Amino acid sequence: MSREGHGCRAITLVRVRAAADLGGWTRFVSMQNQYNLLRRQDEPELMALCGDLGVGLVPYSPNGKGRLARPVGEQSTRSTTDHVVQAFDSEYDEPVINAVQELAQARGLPMAQIALAWVLRNPLVSAPIVGATQPHHLQQAVDALAFTLSDEEATALEASYVNAGPSWF
Repeated sequence: MSREGHGCRAITLVRVRAAADLGGWTRFVSMQNQYNLLRRQDEPELMALCGDLGVGLVPYSPNGKGRLARPVGEQSTRSTTDHVVQAFDSEYDEPVINAVQELAQARGLPMAQIALAWVLRNPLVSAPIVGATQPHHLQQAVDALAFTLSDEEATALEASYVNAGPSWF
């Protein structure tokens, strides 16, 4: 999606907020968007606007539909059948996934914990939706709360990101 498309989403948020004020309705206090190391297209405009307006983020898919939780080429049962998950198999994403794997190995942690810790670094994020499908996913999510990435680690994870557009699934 073009840069203008993201701006339109930001304008829509402003318009809805104005409509709430005019109608005497409750303003939005949170936004649910897809946000992870592979899908960061909302950062410059929409998420920045949310920060300016005091709108908290409740992002879904912090592990990129599981792609940030396993090495490139490794498939889960879901990834072999789910077309939504397969949309995350992009050549643009491989360097980011590899960076997560490298840091996870260096720290002796699961990749999912690294990816979620990165999302939690964003001060606008109130509560990510982890979408756990197995019991160990919940423990990894809890463990991510106690793990803090250094600025250098976060920069290394972000370095190879390419904005390939949103996944509207």
